[in-house]
Amino acid sequence: MGCPNQQSEVVAVSGDTKGCSCAPPKTSSAFMVNSEIGAVLAVMRRNVRWGFHYTADEDQLDHPLITSFKEIRKQVFSWQHHWHTISPVIYLQPFLDVIQSDETSAPITGVALSSIYKFLTLEVLDMDTVNVTDALHLIVDAVTSCRFEVTDPASEEVVLMKILQVLLACMKSKASVNLSNQHVCNIVNTCFQIVHQAGSKGELLQRTARHTMHELIRCIFMHLPDVCDNNQDFTPGGRSHSGDEASIPDEDHSSASKPQDNGYTGSKIELAGGPLNLSTNIPEVKMDHESTGDVDQSKTHQVAEPYGVPCMVEIFSFLCSLLNAVEHVGVGPRSNSLTYDEDVPLFAFGLINSAIELSGPSLGHHPEMLALVQNDLFHSLMQFGMSPSPLILSTVCSIVLNLYHLMRVKLKLQLEAFFSCVLMKIAVNKHGASYQQQEVAMETLVDLCRQPGFYSRNSAFPVNSPLSAIHVLALEGLIAMISGMAETMGDGDQIPVLEPDASNLEQREAFWNVKCESYENSDCWVPYIHKMKHIKKKLMIGVDHFNRDPKKGFQFLQGSCLLPETLDPISVACFLRYASGLDKNLVGEYLGNHDQFCVDVLQEYAKTFDFQEMNLDIALRVFLETFRLPGESQKIQRVVEAFAERYYGQSPNIFANKDAALLLSYSLIMLNTDQHNTQVKKKMTEDDFIRNNRRINGGNDLPREYLSELYHSICENEIRMTPEQGVGFPAMTHDNWVGLIHKSRQTAPFIVCGSGEQINNKMFAILSGPTVAALSVVLDLVDQETVLQTCIDGFLNVAKIAGCYHLDDVLDGLLVSLSKFTTLLLPMSIEDSILAFGHDSKAQKSTLAVFTIANTYGDYIRSGWRNILDCVLSLHKLGLLSARLGHDAADELESNSDDSVRSSLVNPVNPHYPQPGSHSGSWADSVSFYTTIWKNPLRNLLKNRLKLRNGQRKSLTSSLLNLSRALILASHEDENGAVFCLELLITVTLNNRDRIMLLWQNVYEYIANIVQSAVMPSTLVEKAVFGLIRICRRLLPYKEELTDDLLKSLQLILKLDARVADAYCEHITREIMHLVKANAGQIKSHLGWRTITSLLSITARHPEASEPGFETLEFIMLDGAHLLPANFVLCVNAARQFAESRVGDVSRSTKSLDLMAGSSVCLVKWSREAVGEEPETALQLYQDIGEMWVRLVQSLRKVCIDSREEIRNHAVLMLQQCLTGLDGIHLQDDAWVQCFDSVVFPLLNDLLEIVEEKSVKEYRNMEGTLILSLKLLSKSFLHSYRVYPVRHCLVKYG
Repeated sequence: MGCPNQQSEVVAVSGDTKGCSCAPPKTSSAFMVNSEIGAVLAVMRRNVRWGFHYTADEDQLDHPLITSFKEIRKQVFSWQHHWHTISPVIYLQPFLDVIQSDETSAPITGVALSSIYKFLTLEVLDMDTVNVTDALHLIVDAVTSCRFEVTDPASEEVVLMKILQVLLACMKSKASVNLSNQHVCNIVNTCFQIVHQAGSKGELLQRTARHTMHELIRCIFMHLPDVCDNNQDFTPGGRSHSGDEASIPDEDHSSASKPQDNGYTGSKIELAGGPLNLSTNIPEVKMDHESTGDVDQSKTHQVAEPYGVPCMVEIFSFLCSLLNAVEHVGVGPRSNSLTYDEDVPLFAFGLINSAIELSGPSLGHHPEMLALVQNDLFHSLMQFGMSPSPLILSTVCSIVLNLYHLMRVKLKLQLEAFFSCVLMKIAVNKHGASYQQQEVAMETLVDLCRQPGFYSRNSAFPVNSPLSAIHVLALEGLIAMISGMAETMGDGDQIPVLEPDASNLEQREAFWNVKCESYENSDCWVPYIHKMKHIKKKLMIGVDHFNRDPKKGFQFLQGSCLLPETLDPISVACFLRYASGLDKNLVGEYLGNHDQFCVDVLQEYAKTFDFQEMNLDIALRVFLETFRLPGESQKIQRVVEAFAERYYGQSPNIFANKDAALLLSYSLIMLNTDQHNTQVKKKMTEDDFIRNNRRINGGNDLPREYLSELYHSICENEIRMTPEQGVGFPAMTHDNWVGLIHKSRQTAPFIVCGSGEQINNKMFAILSGPTVAALSVVLDLVDQETVLQTCIDGFLNVAKIAGCYHLDDVLDGLLVSLSKFTTLLLPMSIEDSILAFGHDSKAQKSTLAVFTIANTYGDYIRSGWRNILDCVLSLHKLGLLSARLGHDAADELESNSDDSVRSSLVNPVNPHYPQPGSHSGSWADSVSFYTTIWKNPLRNLLKNRLKLRNGQRKSLTSSLLNLSRALILASHEDENGAVFCLELLITVTLNNRDRIMLLWQNVYEYIANIVQSAVMPSTLVEKAVFGLIRICRRLLPYKEELTDDLLKSLQLILKLDARVADAYCEHITREIMHLVKANAGQIKSHLGWRTITSLLSITARHPEASEPGFETLEFIMLDGAHLLPANFVLCVNAARQFAESRVGDVSRSTKSLDLMAGSSVCLVKWSREAVGEEPETALQLYQDIGEMWVRLVQSLRKVCIDSREEIRNHAVLMLQQCLTGLDGIHLQDDAWVQCFDSVVFPLLNDLLEIVEEKSVKEYRNMEGTLILSLKLLSKSFLHSYRVYPVRHCLVKYG
């Protein structure tokens, strides 16, 4: 009796068949149909009813169902050659008749359903099939109205599963696009009924039904992005999507016992019982023509046309209505979690989430769908978000995350409400949430923080309690936000900080009228955001003043240009309406005041509301949600009159006059008090309410249905007259939700920031403080290595962003916090510090981070330099740094530097500190860590990064000054630290030569203080003196305007105590020699050369320093290489000091005299150069040259009386050379007169006195000197006689 073609009785719901083609050849379709006919007839013959007719009554053999199959069987093979012209309705009809027949049993119906499923999945019906639309419609109609006799529960479940199979195959078929809106709704409705009925069936049917429902929703909504625009005009007439309040479908509690019109004769779909456990009616998907009697032609066309937006709107509304129905069971934090059923909301939310995921952004492109999401769906999400079930909360959060990703631009206020009233409330445990709920909420917040452009400043970190998984999640969220912001910036990027135009901020402008010209153009919305931020800051202050004293609040707002100088009702009304944070009690009292100005303000206040297309109770909720209704009857009357007048003006078709609106508004307020005041024992009934409002509409009654709707709205949802004034997260009441929906129509849109750097600096300024504080708390409590590294990475990202935006206060605060974890600032002994530091991974990572931040973002550090230097000094005290790390890299190239002055960096560990003892492991760990930081940030910091960049910026100037001051302050602790800080200060000065003008005064004063207070040689004094010389030597080539100041500073060396100067004289002289040789060409001024020659003159009588001193002087004077009018006399005097000095051999004195005499060549050269100058200039030059010549011969005269014969005689010869051998020099008339008066004659007199008074032993061979002197006199006189007129000489000397 079996049939080989019969399919299995239990067939799983098919998967997606669109990815492959199972279409048979068209010639095989006839055989396939014939095979399925045989299968159905075979099963029918097994039935007793059908078998009896075959054997007993020949007249009854041809039953209509069997006859129809036989007729098709006769013709089917004749169609195979022109199968494409055959309407599928012909061969499908017998199968559909069996499916709808009351006489067939479950096995027969199951086989027929299997045949239809086979035709659909093997693509016997495709887009090219003739009349395929009618065929699909007939299949859906037949399957959704399937009837059969139930013979056993197993067969019934098989049939129900096959119904699901066929309906899903219809939707997955390529020809499903031809299904009408109504048929798609019927498919969904039937599947949901099976889902509901499956509760009393087997587990397999339950799971299959729910899976099929999900697949149907996916199939339907995946086409939403592709639907035609002509479907977008459809608006269901049976529901309102105005966004006023969440609609709940009408309930019919008696329907649970009624058979369904399209149900099963033998196996009806029961709507009560089962695991869904609903106390209300299950909503159905219905198109308009099912719920209304009058259907116009256009709606009929929309119902019958290929499915699109209309059916999707209905299906989505149906899914939302499932949640509305469940809400009556009671969802909230006080619900009994043991009796609460999670099944229905989880199932509904799962379907909704599938619809959202498949629809994508297209969900917000259709007004009806958008209205459902904004109102119905989000209201349910808000309600179920407070569910005690973590599973429901997780599902709700997944949907919200998807909506944020896809539709955040159109869900601004709804998302804000969910974040503040649900997520934040649960995450910080403000309403007794369980740990699991907190974890789900925090995970959602972390997922949101991972989205680009999402920022939240709320944190959930303890102060004195251990870290939990919640805190680790919160840390991940913080790091995700900061990392996302840091990733938008390249390494070392300097992002310009965009500040608002200050001229636009102080203009007197109505803040409620400030608009953005384009929310898509960043050139428009970025200034708009800055301006609104500035306005909000002042507005918050004004609101605070108003809440304490309204009069003072208005005065402040007028002074801040937020209100006009002369208050008017419109401006005051708009302030009360749109300013956030106002005390609603004060607003209500002000609006109810009898003063005429307040009455005018009340009228204007009411005009700010848009009550169009709102029911009276909704409008009243929106109005009263913004303030507290005053308690006095007269004030209440004025307020309600203003409301009624505004409502009537916008809804004139509802009431006959404004008095009717006034009376009914009063009546609603009284009803609200009656229904929700616990002291009222006898509550007003619906009939009482209707009776109380008779003939108020211009002598006529209002529609009973209208009044009944108002009555139930007030009874079910109280109008709260006492608004919440507390701080923290608000509760989302029904009135608050209604007000939010109303406000969402007027609020500015969500701005998608495509160029975050334009406002990220402001966002980061808000986030940085809480972020650093939170990271510090976690770092203080954390022990896990991974979390520790996460915190350190967070600090580095904060530093990166702060550096890019030049936020020095953030960097300073970060360094203060981070340096506390280095343990380097704790007062411990060296051994204990090394022990603690060597084993403490947190301290080592924190230290490395401090130096990395200083090395990378030092340009923007201010007071934080002190913390950095404290860490460096601590490492130095521990013996982990050498005593001389601060020298700049350039000094390493100076091979002439004395090793005693500059120590090397061969061994980084200071040998002067204790070496490892019993704690050798800790010492080794510390040295190993030091090696790490020495190779990376610390070496760069101390050698290179102390050079700040981009000195044109004001911020960098401030950073440099703070660094230098920090170094000076840190040097006062001990001598070793002072030496180290001095080295660093000198390095900073040298590396920032372009900004030396900023540093020089502080550096000079500090070094001067060290030098002048020194009484004994010390390392600090040595570093100060030679550091000063190094600064001068390195900076002279680059800072011409600072040359005099630099050289003048070297006069500090002249002020050294004798013992100190004697100890360092040779080394000082050698440094001066290097300075002069390297920078002689840059020294131009008399002041500078006076300092140099003074230092050189001192060395003339020092045994060790005289040699480098004379070498330096010889370098200057030899062949007049570096002689100038500014230093001629100074060098001659210095040379005289060496000539007179008895330190060294006689040849040095002789060389000195030669240098003096040779310098006269420069006078000849300068005299010749003066010939081409202007007469006045030339005259002045000749006069100056004459004076220098006189000073030269005067200096030589002083050496001519030296006690040493060789020096004395050589000096006379050199003097004679200077007097008679300078033919090219141009001297003034009186120069020779002065020369004889001050040089020649005094020389002879001095020599005669020596001969007469001094002993021969002291002055040997004076006769030879006298002879040379007389020759000098005669030759000089003759030379002057030749050069000058005779009369002058005779008159003077005759």
